[in-house]
Amino acid sequence: MSQVVTETEANNPLVIKLQNGQVLHVESNEATDADEIPVIDVSGIYSDKLEDRQAVADKIREAAHRIGFFYVINHGFDPRLAEGVFEQAKRFFALPLDKKLEVDTNLVPKEYVGYHAISSYNRNGRKHNDLSEAFNLAYSAEQDPENPENDAGTSIWPSDLPGFREGLYAYHTPMLAFARKMTRIFALALHLPETYFDEWIKTPEAGMRILHYPEQQATVDDQNGIGAHTDFECFTIVNQDMSGGLEVLSKSGRWIRANPVPNSFVVNIADCFMRQTNDYFVSTVHRVINKSGHERYSIPFFYGLDRRMTMEPIPSCISEDNPSKYLVMTAGEYYLWRAKKAKQGDEGDE
Repeated sequence: MSQVVTETEANNPLVIKLQNGQVLHVESNEATDADEIPVIDVSGIYSDKLEDRQAVADKIREAAHRIGFFYVINHGFDPRLAEGVFEQAKRFFALPLDKKLEVDTNLVPKEYVGYHAISSYNRNGRKHNDLSEAFNLAYSAEQDPENPENDAGTSIWPSDLPGFREGLYAYHTPMLAFARKMTRIFALALHLPETYFDEWIKTPEAGMRILHYPEQQATVDDQNGIGAHTDFECFTIVNQDMSGGLEVLSKSGRWIRANPVPNSFVVNIADCFMRQTNDYFVSTVHRVINKSGHERYSIPFFYGLDRRMTMEPIPSCISEDNPSKYLVMTAGEYYLWRAKKAKQGDEGDE
């Protein structure tokens, strides 16, 4: 529900106004360490036994409902693929600004692809703009072994950075396979048949982002690396370097550090899953503050269902006593609305 922000609140660094109009009050802008974000061994998702996959799903169900964030370990993903993307990110962000602006996101007004220049956004109305820059790529059917279509998608690419596109898709393609497998685990977590979403993951919403954060000199009250926000899609899989900086807002209004766990991914629930599960899954507010003393890089992979899918509420998440809370629309309608708001500077991704 939208709330009115008074003039006093608008200047209060402990008040956060999100893109959807929700107003949050936090106890402090300083983050703390806590054990609220679970670490889940997901090796069981590769088991031939349903009970092994269900055991992982049950742990994910608890985490997705309680906090909406969790680490996954033993995910079977080759860490060298991430190392390659981090190297490509450093190559791209080291380019002169005029070269990066050749793929400026504003060249594709309706899609969240291309280069987002440093300090372009101020998501929470801080004194200084958010201190980060990003490059986004979109799902490409021609890069998807499970999709026979010859469609390159909507991404735009720098013309004189050999190996950049290939290096990013070398990570994106196996991550897409992992996300599809995780979608089946999420179905089990919602007490649905494992194949419940299969029709809608043939052509998914599967964007990826590389992010660069210079070291932040301003105070936490005055600037963020990326301001407080929630993500668009169903879930996000984040590969972060060891710099730290990702922070999660707990239900009690405390910022909690999502400190890096070696060889893990951070998975967070995003707004489409929150809507479809009628708020049973929590799309948790998060931000980045880079006070590490050096540059930070991260690789979020944003996964959602086919844009043509109508986001009807999940049957196991509604009842006579708990009716649906959200207007039904297609996933594409919701995504494009959120992307437009984000490019206006109201939102971001970690």
